[in-house]
Amino acid sequence: MGEIPQILLVEDNEIYREALELLFGLRTDVAIAGSVADAEAAIAFCAESCPDLVLLDYRLPGLDGVEATQLLLERFPSLAVVCLTGLATERERAALIEAGAYACLTKDQELAEIVAAVHSAAESARER
Repeated sequence: MGEIPQILLVEDNEIYREALELLFGLRTDVAIAGSVADAEAAIAFCAESCPDLVLLDYRLPGLDGVEATQLLLERFPSLAVVCLTGLATERERAALIEAGAYACLTKDQELAEIVAAVHSAAESARER
């Protein structure tokens, strides 16, 4: 296995964000670099710290997942973005991928699937 990806969680639902922090914290193959509630805070965090990956909620206050993905990847091209959504249409999922997101997963997917996508996205970003 490669390096342990450093992840920034971006989720406006505090309870879900804390649950993700807890679940990821129980694993040894990923590390949480930070946790914020919106895209603007994510951009500020990435400017100060250099996470490998942003695990981004699609529906956020202010910028949505597509806008946030575009801005993050414009400003931090070595970053990988994986989106999580409770509900997104096929058009929204396609727009996320077109914006540069590595994957768009649903929030009810197994943690192992989310972690696998995180590892694949981080590896892909390292190879760019």
